[in-house]
This record gives sequence, C-alpha cells and structure tokens, in this order.
Amino acid sequence: MAGARKPVVEVRRSQRRRRTVSAYRDGERVVVLIPDQFSRAEESEWVDRMLARLAAREGRLARSDEELFARATRLIRLYLVEYGTQAVPTSVRWVSNQNGRWGSCTPADGTIRISHRIQDMPDWVIDYVLLHELAHLIVPSHNARFWALVARYPKSERARGYLEGVAAASGPPLSD
Repeated sequence: MAGARKPVVEVRRSQRRRRTVSAYRDGERVVVLIPDQFSRAEESEWVDRMLARLAAREGRLARSDEELFARATRLIRLYLVEYGTQAVPTSVRWVSNQNGRWGSCTPADGTIRISHRIQDMPDWVIDYVLLHELAHLIVPSHNARFWALVARYPKSERARGYLEGVAAASGPPLSD
C-alpha cells in the first residue's frame, strides 16, 4: 500500500526456542523472536507473517466509536429486533476510564460505554459485552428476563468464561 512504511525489524535468534515465533513492538522497531535453526527463507517468511499479525492486532485496537455503533446495530437486528427503538442506544463509545467493568449502560439516556480494555479481544467477546449492555436498555437489572435476552447470543457462555479468565489472570474480579 502506498505510503505505508515497513518498520525496522530486529530478529533475535534463540537456541532454546524450538518451534515458536513471537513478535512485539519496542518503540519504532519490531522485535521478532525465532528459533536459531530457521533458515534465512524461514526467517523472512516469519518476519512477514508476524508483521501482518501485529498490524491486524493494532487495527483492532484502532476500532472507532462509529464501528462500535454499527456493531450494536447489527446485534440489535440479530437478537433484539422485536424491541424496536427501545433497544437502540443514543450513543455507544469506547472509554478509557472504566477499569472496574467491561461495559456500562445508562438506560435513562440510552448511552453505552465499553471499556478500552476489550478492544483487542476477539470480536465474539466484544459482541457479548455489547449485547449485554444493549439488553440493559430493555431490562435495567440482572434478572431472569435480562439473562434470557443475553442468552440469545450463541457464544454468551463462552464469552463470559473468556472474560472471567482474563479477570482472574489480571487481578481483582471485574463486575458485569
């Protein structure tokens, strides 16, 4: 793509590393860790592959509020269509000041806020958190009717488990 500049890449070979390859950004350069026995051709292939993975991850991190609102609209059509405008939020946005929960909803004004901490999580996890908050526009509490709405999402249990795992690994539990 025109204008896109390939970053400076530092390849570090390891005699202890056998099969795994990893990469991370260190300032302006990308460090790629590979097994020592890789050929130059394998090194080149893996550098390209890892640069693509980092770009994809960073693209997910750059998700916009507009994309989040479009995702909410799609989820309403799929799972909450019979609720009409009641299920449609007035705004949906990413926020960076929400570290104690994955998302929040204010039914009175129809606003939904989603923690920036989930921006790089899989799409199906973001969809779950977003549907959870959309369901609060219909049922403000966490009662049986609310959970029945959330359960319409086929990956809801899987996503809850994923989020519980992330919370357990990162310290104090986050609330719904």
